[in-house]
Amino acid sequence: MKRSVIETVLGAVVLFVAGFFLMFSYNTANVKKVSGYELTADFSGIGGLAAGDEVQISGVKIGSVIDVTLDPETYLAKVHMSIEPSVKLPEDTAALISSESLLGGRYLSLEPGAAEDMIPSGGRVQYTQAPQNLEQLLGQFIFSMQSSDSEDQ
Repeated sequence: MKRSVIETVLGAVVLFVAGFFLMFSYNTANVKKVSGYELTADFSGIGGLAAGDEVQISGVKIGSVIDVTLDPETYLAKVHMSIEPSVKLPEDTAALISSESLLGGRYLSLEPGAAEDMIPSGGRVQYTQAPQNLEQLLGQFIFSMQSSDSEDQ
């Protein structure tokens, strides 16, 4: 009987510590949903970008990706994003999909331009750049090395 009380108390302590770490990680991860105005951008490839990923300017989170769909007319990936209302973007803003690290993790990076007119709510970012595909770049490098070796001989 005494042993089951000790096990119960230890189990409660473990659950309390796990809950504390869960709350701590949620608060420090900055995963709050951004509610603001919606923009779209069309990409030829999204490289794993998904709903919930961050939208950043200069490394600062200013929004989040709401949805990614396929445009049936152009066959481009249409990225829907929500931007904080306090952030107004010029019409010549560029959108790039970037990697957080070599191991993966994508985010949408916006680079504001210098235009005086701003993109309205429901508007579209015109200038986009798809992410670099690491496997494709490695393949090109390997094949270029093989072709230069065969030319030297």
